Amino acid sequence: MARKKFLRSKWKTYSKLGKGRKKKQKYRKPKGRDNKMKEKRKGNPKKVSVGYKKQKKAEKKIIIRNMNELLKIKKREKIILGKIGKKKKLEILKKAKEQGIEILNVNTKKFLKRVERDKKEKEKIKKQRKEREKTKEKKKEKKPEKKAEEKKEETIENKIEDKEKK
Repeated sequence: MARKKFLRSKWKTYSKLGKGRKKKQKYRKPKGRDNKMKEKRKGNPKKVSVGYKKQKKAEKKIIIRNMNELLKIKKREKIILGKIGKKKKLEILKKAKEQGIEILNVNTKKFLKRVERDKKEKEKIKKQRKEREKTKEKKKEKKPEKKAEEKKEETIENKIEDKEKK
């Protein structure tokens, strides 16, 4: 069946709507209160609705969930990645890029850039943590810690002195 060409209502009566001018022939949804096309009356142009769509040719798309399934695929085939973790996804993307396999549901370049950026950020955070730990250790080394016994003695002595002052 040939594809149906949908045209707006009353296009035959006015040249500005496309009578004898193909470029002006465009579909617009009928919105008038008593519009015959909107009411789907007999003898009027058809309104765009469900059921007129053409069937697409079914392309062979394979869902991949692990490396073994990827190795079975030939070059220049289209695949879809299933639910996988980040590590395995990274491995599969790199392997697919080498083999020249197209992945439909992942933008490979964008994903690889994002992973590299995340790695750099993690390394930066680790360095900052190490630096903080080093500074804390240096501060601890500078301040000699008083033993617990000495602290107790000092507190007792302070209490006695306070009583004598009163």
